[in-house]
Formats: sequence, C-alpha cells, structure tokens
Amino acid sequence: MPQIRVLIVDDDPLVRTALAHFVARDPEVDVIGEAETGLEAISFIEGDRPDVVMMDVQMPEMNGIEATAAIAERWPDVRVLAVTTLDGSDTVLPMLSAGASGYMLKDSSAASILAAVREVYSGASSLSPSIASLLIKHVRDEAPTGVGADELETLTDREGEVLQCLAQGMSNAEIARALIVSEGTVKAHLGRIMSKWHLRDRVQILVTAAQAGLVNFR
Repeated sequence: MPQIRVLIVDDDPLVRTALAHFVARDPEVDVIGEAETGLEAISFIEGDRPDVVMMDVQMPEMNGIEATAAIAERWPDVRVLAVTTLDGSDTVLPMLSAGASGYMLKDSSAASILAAVREVYSGASSLSPSIASLLIKHVRDEAPTGVGADELETLTDREGEVLQCLAQGMSNAEIARALIVSEGTVKAHLGRIMSKWHLRDRVQILVTAAQAGLVNFR
C-alpha cells in the first residue's frame, strides 16, 4: 500500500515525538522528518517532499501561517494540516487563507488527528468541531449578505444530512458511522455538493452554507 509521507513541524520536541508516535502507528503513514520552525520545514521540503505537513502555528523565526503560505505557493501538491492549541479567529482564518487544508486542535483525539491526516492527503479538508463552529460563526457575523439559499442548487435530503454533519466538524469516517453508510458514499455526496455549488473543498462548502444560512454554529 502507498504510504503517506508526513513531516511534523513544532517547536516543542515532546509534541513532535507524541505526534510522530501515534500517527506512525498507521501502517500507511511514514513520518519522514521533523522540523522545529517554519524555516526548517521549508529547508526540509526543498530536499525531501512530504505528502502532508503537520504544522504548528506559533513558532520562532517563521510561524506556521508564513510557512504554510510559502509551501502553498512553491509546492501546491504538498498538503498542510495545522495542529495547534490556538483556536481564535485571528489564527484560524489566516491559516486557512494561507493554504492549510485542515485545522485540528492538539487536544483532539489521536484517532481524529490521524483521520485528518488521511483526509487532507486524499484531497479533502478537515476541521476540529470547534474550528468548524468558529468558521461558521465568523462567516455569519462578517458576511451576512453572502449568497442566499435560493441562489444555490437544492440539496437532496441525504446531502443535507451530510452537510449538517460536516458543520459539526465530522470526518468522512465519522459521517459514515453517523449516517450508517460507507465512506465512499459520503465522499460521493460531498462531491455532488461541490459540483452543485461549484466549490473545491469542504471548507468552501461550510463557508457557502453559512453565508446562505443553511448551517448554524453550536
């Protein structure tokens, strides 16, 4: 089976060790390196290309937001998953805008973080439940006059259920368990939502749905 090559970037060596320990338990994940700063991450990627970078936000020399923007510009095929303790809009929104494909909090379960690694590797986006809620709240507060629900192609009942699960920060696997369907079915529903609304990822689905008042923060 192909392995997911992961680079872990965090200025705390204990955190790097812990993250490396539990993501490497998945036989499909190969932790190919660690970096202490954004600059070290850039230097590493220049020599050895990971599939996924697990990126802290607050670091010396070059923070995670700056490093993510540089990676997204130079290596758009490398996916960045933020893994941090910071959950404010002044961190979450700039990180996602810089090009992060997902945002997980360090107090998330090991299984959730590993699921997020797999999600972003597959080309999807992954958000902790509290981050999904914060994103929805921000969009509703800052852009109340966005696209209206009547301007979007109508979703089926099942697609609507998937959307509500997505708004709770569920991964594809969690949505599949909640709705008693396969992960492939969930991906198909998400794909149809993106196609109907002309979007590219799960974050855009959340933003668009929040603007249209189709989901609410909890």
